[in-house]
Amino acid sequence: MNNGITGVGIGLRAPHYGSFLDERPAIGWLEVHSENYFGDGGYDLHVLEHVRRDYPLSLHGVGLSLGSADGLREAHLAKLKRLVDRIQPALVSEHLSWGALGARHFNDLLPLPYTREALDLMVARVDQVQATLGRTILIENVSSYLAYRDSGIPELEFLGELARRSGCGILFDVNNLYVNAVNHGFDARMALGALPAQHVQEIHLAGHARTEGCLIDDHGSTVCDAVWALYAAACRHCGAVPTLIEWDTDLPVLDVLLAEARKAAAVLEPAHA
Repeated sequence: MNNGITGVGIGLRAPHYGSFLDERPAIGWLEVHSENYFGDGGYDLHVLEHVRRDYPLSLHGVGLSLGSADGLREAHLAKLKRLVDRIQPALVSEHLSWGALGARHFNDLLPLPYTREALDLMVARVDQVQATLGRTILIENVSSYLAYRDSGIPELEFLGELARRSGCGILFDVNNLYVNAVNHGFDARMALGALPAQHVQEIHLAGHARTEGCLIDDHGSTVCDAVWALYAAACRHCGAVPTLIEWDTDLPVLDVLLAEARKAAAVLEPAHA
């Protein structure tokens, strides 16, 4: 089901390219942001083509804006298809969000209202992307700092119905669920029960920042104890799902990421039993 991806991976980031080219660190798999490799050549793409010989790869998109009301970004999708055809990744994922209107791109993953109308739109968009790419994609739940009055479907139920209707998989971000539970005042453990385990093909773990008013999903620190506990509950709920350590801001030395990956592996291992 996961095309060779098992265990725990980390995000491949430019400061660590040299280590992966020269030393082959012990890690199960790697994930990259698709948009960083849309060019026809250059060093980034050279590195990606090299490391894919040694590690299974997952392409994680942040710019397709699937939920935008004015249509899918066709040029963006064409670039994604070219990259997928070239790299042949094990997994391809995007977000349950929108981030563009017309020619304007907001450089953020903005939440959708969880309504039947939005669900129909997302099913159609995911169908279009999967038909274009010729493969199943994963859709990730996002962090949010506002909630729409019209949202009548819990987020993970919405995601599950999207998977059921479109055939897509789910990328479950544990940190995003925790951030949203704190920001919007609901019980993360109870919300987890609505997640359809059979559709979950990847899990993300990350750190967040705490401000006076809310939590911010900044991917800039180690995973906190509360998120580790929620991850353990997710492993009991979903089983041994491939898990990624995300870290995008204040990037540490590679050894810190590998240590976080080992912690995740220790939590994940009992789910294999």
